[in-house]
Amino acid sequence: MVVDDASRPSSCHRAGGRPDGRSPPVPLPRPAPGTAKWWVVGIVGCLAGTGLAIWWGLASTVGQVTWTDLGYQHATDRSITVMYDVHRPVGHDVSCVVQALDNRHGPVGAVTVRIPAGEQASVHQVTTVQTTTKAVTGVVKDCSVLP
Repeated sequence: MVVDDASRPSSCHRAGGRPDGRSPPVPLPRPAPGTAKWWVVGIVGCLAGTGLAIWWGLASTVGQVTWTDLGYQHATDRSITVMYDVHRPVGHDVSCVVQALDNRHGPVGAVTVRIPAGEQASVHQVTTVQTTTKAVTGVVKDCSVLP
């Protein structure tokens, strides 16, 4: 069988139309005429929504009381000592509920601690909780700013 060289593409005319064999880049589709204003409205709306979400997240946490449980120590079979840090707005009284839990994570004792206002935003606290049975852990359940 005889192969005609004219039917083969020459080395400078490979499939794809470019000498290096790559196909030409596909142009990006352009928006239809008259839709540019809707693109602008959409982009501005997305930016406004993002800004609102950031503002909402910051506004809901500023000035709130937070705490960090640092650990606990068994004082006796009927009490546990809990160590924690409280982060609060400066100059506000804070109330925290410290709880002792048994091995099924049920509460076996709790105490409400009032932390007086002060110049420090973070204060270290050590609280002993009396229990009805042996506790296996102690945690801060909740803290809030007092009116």
